[in-house]
Amino acid sequence: MKYLLLSIAVAFGWLLGSQPSQAQTDPRAPDFFNQKERLPLPSLQGVSRLRFLTTLDFPPFNMLNDAGQLSGYNVDLAKALCSQMGLNDICQIEAVPWDEMEDRLEKGGAEAIIAGLGPTRQNRKKLAFTRAYIRLPARFATTKAKTFKKPAATAVRGKNIGIIAGTAHEELLKSYFPQALAKPYPDRPAMLAALQKSEVEAVFDDGMALSFWLGSPQSSECCTFTDGPYLAPQYLGPGLVIAVSQENAPLAAAFNNALQALQEKGILTELYLRYFPTSFY
Repeated sequence: MKYLLLSIAVAFGWLLGSQPSQAQTDPRAPDFFNQKERLPLPSLQGVSRLRFLTTLDFPPFNMLNDAGQLSGYNVDLAKALCSQMGLNDICQIEAVPWDEMEDRLEKGGAEAIIAGLGPTRQNRKKLAFTRAYIRLPARFATTKAKTFKKPAATAVRGKNIGIIAGTAHEELLKSYFPQALAKPYPDRPAMLAALQKSEVEAVFDDGMALSFWLGSPQSSECCTFTDGPYLAPQYLGPGLVIAVSQENAPLAAAFNNALQALQEKGILTELYLRYFPTSFY
């Protein structure tokens, strides 16, 4: 039964992997919110301030731009949420050190964290979370001459597939594709150099990181995505979410409602393409 379920998961690419990827011809962000679902919209009349906390060290999501200004996908998303919710006049975004964010939120110094903080068994006792607004899938990349002509489960059978040792992507490859020959490398540059030298048939890694490399001069336009994407939340987590205090849980529901609206308006896709011109989906 275990292997039957594994085969089904591989066949469906964990929801997205088996679908033909249109990332090269029609890039867009996947719809993570069902437009037919009616999400509740709590009253916002009692909200006198909407301060988001983020950090400076998670590019391209939150960082300083060349002018020294706070910028990034998360920053622009926070602004879009404030606009959608009609709260521009009371909207604030502040960068703080990572290890201070939860304490600031719990003490009332802010209303939300938008910095890649994900739910855990421990922090769920104090924090409430929105649904994911973006997920970071695993992807295969090959040289352009060796793109998969068959489904990945068949294409990688008995082939050397580069992975970064000790990562969730290594575990995912061995679980989803047990017939692949996982070839570990100490870091991403070593793994990608091996791909360029055709020492491996493909690499399996974080799609976002691969997308930046594929669009950079370092890749010399050698390579491309093939097959996937693979979300695999049990290995890669649920995606990026917004955190609020448990006492302020209705605000998370309001964010979900606003995120659904931003998806319907195409704003989430606009943000995605702005920061990820080489789509990783």
